[in-house]
Amino acid sequence: MTRQARILTWVLRVGLIAAIVGQVAWSFRPGVGRAQTDEEALGRRLYESGCITCHGVDGTGTDLGPSLEGVGTASVHFYLSTGRMPLANPGDQPSRRPSTYTDDEIEAFVAYLAPLVAGGPEIPDVHIAGADLSRGSQLFLNNCAACHGAGAGGDSIGGGQIAPSLVEPTAQQIVEAIRIGPGLMPRWSETTMEPADADAVAAYLVWLRDNADEGGIQLGRVGAVAEGLIAMVVGLGLILLVIRLTRAKA
Repeated sequence: MTRQARILTWVLRVGLIAAIVGQVAWSFRPGVGRAQTDEEALGRRLYESGCITCHGVDGTGTDLGPSLEGVGTASVHFYLSTGRMPLANPGDQPSRRPSTYTDDEIEAFVAYLAPLVAGGPEIPDVHIAGADLSRGSQLFLNNCAACHGAGAGGDSIGGGQIAPSLVEPTAQQIVEAIRIGPGLMPRWSETTMEPADADAVAAYLVWLRDNADEGGIQLGRVGAVAEGLIAMVVGLGLILLVIRLTRAKA
């Protein structure tokens, strides 16, 4: 064997060994592919049984679902806690329903996926006690009511898309939605909506949910005179009907 052939053989052997070592090192990297704790191990099992078909083995997406890279822990918690994920049919619009998972299981999901989703909005620390309800009301009416309705009851926004009711979400889920912008909703970062303002919006919506409509049916909370208007229209209609029937018998 010539000297050049020996050198070439040596280079190839070194290169092959380096490739093998590199592959082994890559397989042991921290991340979504390797659970480090019992909680992460549970999250991995849950992910593999409920999410892997659409989001892929490593969470980078498939033809059926998007990548989870950089979406943030707030997105993971929001979609799982509101029951929007997992979807039975990947083509459906995610909508609120009872969550498939317990709180502990959702925390396991978050722990397992945290390295993959890092970089996006994190689960917010929400404080609504003492929040400015007036400020929250104004922010909601200026930025949210056009789609969700003045009474936060939800509405159609065209194209088969629905802006959901905001009666059921928790304060944490409301702020998570503000940060991640699910569906067609715009995202509001902490620079465009400060945490105190996001808390105020959440506090206002929780107040709407928890305060009963003392006048009767809330009728979508479209206005202060809605019930009176309906009563007048229905009442006059009944009176006219009675008059007409009475005159017919006479």
